[in-house]
Amino acid sequence: MQEQAQCEKIIPSPASASKVAAELEPSDRLRVLHVIPRLGIGGTEHGILKVMNGLGEREFEQRICAVRGMDASFAGQMNVAAKTYSAGSSRAGFQFPLFRLVKIMREFRPHIVHTRNFGALEGIAAARMARVPVAIHSEHGYELEIMQGLPFRRRVLCRALFGMTDAVFTVSADLRTYHAKQSWLATRKISVIRNGVNTDLFSPHPQCAQQTRDALKIPRGRVVLGSVGRLVPIKDHATLLCAAETLVRQGKDIHVLIVGSGPQQTKLEAYAAASPELAGRTTFTGSSDSVAQLLNAMDVFVLPSINEGMSNTLLEAMSCGLATVATRVGGNGELADDGRSGYLFPARDVQALSQILGRLVDDQEIRSNLGRGARLQAVQQFSLAGMVERYRELYLRHASLHGLRKRN
Repeated sequence: MQEQAQCEKIIPSPASASKVAAELEPSDRLRVLHVIPRLGIGGTEHGILKVMNGLGEREFEQRICAVRGMDASFAGQMNVAAKTYSAGSSRAGFQFPLFRLVKIMREFRPHIVHTRNFGALEGIAAARMARVPVAIHSEHGYELEIMQGLPFRRRVLCRALFGMTDAVFTVSADLRTYHAKQSWLATRKISVIRNGVNTDLFSPHPQCAQQTRDALKIPRGRVVLGSVGRLVPIKDHATLLCAAETLVRQGKDIHVLIVGSGPQQTKLEAYAAASPELAGRTTFTGSSDSVAQLLNAMDVFVLPSINEGMSNTLLEAMSCGLATVATRVGGNGELADDGRSGYLFPARDVQALSQILGRLVDDQEIRSNLGRGARLQAVQQFSLAGMVERYRELYLRHASLHGLRKRN
């Protein structure tokens, strides 16, 4: 109840949001510029696209600005190329895109600038320099190097720039606590808007499961343990592979399906190929546009991350009715109800993971019960429509506070 009261200080009621919307003529759409560190394949980027598509074009005109370049193939794939700006390049090394950001904002003339994650913080300062009426910042996850705390200079910068915003929020209560502490802010100053999932797209389709497995040449009869996500160190797919080795040595007939790409892919593939237990029992698909189908091909979804903000892929797996096993870190415990819709285990604990997976491999009834609980929880608590409405309410609330109308 306390968390809900804190959120209500920033998130308006649907009635107040509707009132603002009614005052806006079609030509008075609110212009929103979403500023992110880089436009690539990741949960934050997909989340922005969900918000943009969900808000639609009747009340809002939206653009994405990538502070440090973009993956052109991803932008084209997501059909947002005509709605993007790049304030920098993809090259490594020091970049200072502040004035480029100011120029972009003066060109687009947004009513609202919404920056996401530390790499886009310059967007807050740029918004103030460009005299954008509303600046909002949100944090969506962890980086491996900040798990023990932010460097002092970064803490000072966050404190200063957070103070220049109209609102700051995170996608989980765990992230809110972390960033409030690191930026010396009262927890009540930061709100929470949790992620949502398209429960129609990500839904159980048992009839296509075997077709997908056959297409991937996974032998029939095996219990498929799967994971979806970027192949980066913080996701710790190595722990899943080690647990799978243990299960095979115990005589379990399993297959590991890993969906995603990243800098760890070559290393993980080499490890699996060299392992007597995993050779012929592991499939790496790389990046895929068919995540829903691939999730349905799994019997158990595993999220072995060392830390998480709020995992979109965990939500998608729950929505597909999968039994889920995730590390007891970050926002995972705010999604999976331990023992009802999934199981939680300590990060990097191969033994604990292998014990949980062993029980699930042996007992289809437990898997089915957990899957039904996960699906129900996703539909009732984490719908995409609910998430989009909370963003809409936030934007319209601050539009109302600033008395925004059509600007020429």
